[in-house]
Amino acid sequence: MGGQESLPVRRLKQFNPLGRLTDEQLVILASRVERKSFSPGQRVAERGIRDGQDLFLLSGVVELESADGRKSTVTADTETSFNAIARLQPRMYDVVAVETCEFVVVDQDILNQLLRAAPMEQLEMASEEQDADGDDNHQLLMEFYSELRSNQIYLPSVPDVAWKVRRMVDSEDSTAEQIGNAITADPAMAAKLVRACNSPLYRGFSDVRNVREAVVRLGTNTTRQLVTVFALREVFQTRQPILQKEMEKLWQHSREVAALCWVLADSATRINPEEALLAGLLHDIGVVPVLVHAEGHVNLFADEVNLGRALTELRSDVGAEVLENWGFPATFVEAARHAENWEYECADPDPQLVDLVIVAQLHAMIGSGNGAGLPHFEEMPAYRRLGELELNVSSSLKILTEARARVEEVQKLLSIH
Repeated sequence: MGGQESLPVRRLKQFNPLGRLTDEQLVILASRVERKSFSPGQRVAERGIRDGQDLFLLSGVVELESADGRKSTVTADTETSFNAIARLQPRMYDVVAVETCEFVVVDQDILNQLLRAAPMEQLEMASEEQDADGDDNHQLLMEFYSELRSNQIYLPSVPDVAWKVRRMVDSEDSTAEQIGNAITADPAMAAKLVRACNSPLYRGFSDVRNVREAVVRLGTNTTRQLVTVFALREVFQTRQPILQKEMEKLWQHSREVAALCWVLADSATRINPEEALLAGLLHDIGVVPVLVHAEGHVNLFADEVNLGRALTELRSDVGAEVLENWGFPATFVEAARHAENWEYECADPDPQLVDLVIVAQLHAMIGSGNGAGLPHFEEMPAYRRLGELELNVSSSLKILTEARARVEEVQKLLSIH
């Protein structure tokens, strides 16, 4: 490392969670990182290895391959590349250079030490005269964040039936009957899918009587999305009654945003409504592992203010990590990462899931009486991007007012037991 030029602080700030560090901390970090180059075809990281390092892509393209053969690529200077590559340990992906690439390699222990000492934005906004309890809370929150980054957390798994159906739909050889058989193996899921198919949203001239008929009517892609939607309910669980109340509030809010996403997508965009529904339901999935992990931090999270701070600080990063771990497309990861970033503007010229989620979030917050301090619709890039498809303040409110019955139908769909 001796002959290498240190990375500029502004370059390190682009990566998550390095942007949480102060400039002084980043100067220290820059002197302790290593830069590595890889040639096309060279292995960057191996699945199953625990090396205690975070790899951030500075330039080039890499391919990630999971144990089940799923492959994806990451290109430098794109949204996905601003997070550590295959960071869960033991690593869940083989990483191979597609073209010549360069990484900055950061020791996780060093980074965690710096993160523990980093000021939290929420605490900086509080009174300058912090007492000892405030300092203790800050330290506890940073330790909690460090544990999350060090994989000392339970990341929820995609329920088996949803995982199996998603893989089958992705395979061109799977038939409606085979997919139906996979769903039928879970009687509760089978009943939910048939009831959904017979609901006002999807009902045909006659009711379907079995899962195969439901798959044929819905189509394989809609079936895949709905099975995942129904399976998600069991993820929103924790053992502590107090925290389960927070989980229930989260589920209710997620359902509302999901329903608004479905209606907006169906009424004002060319985005698949079921994808929009699922993106809305998943936009706060990062709260789930935070709440589950909070079970072991009673002293910290007995205070609702501290719990709120932790959720605000961690939900986007953890949510993106959960969806990456589940193998969801980058559009879903982007929506989870920026769901409450009112200033976010997607690089893609066409409206994306993230735009729908941001706009639906704002509608949901205003509708629940929590609109104080929120921006006006016209001030949000996501809103303007949907505006290209004839959506403006009055028309979007009109759409949602007129479609209230449809929003309620989607809510009922998400409540099927």
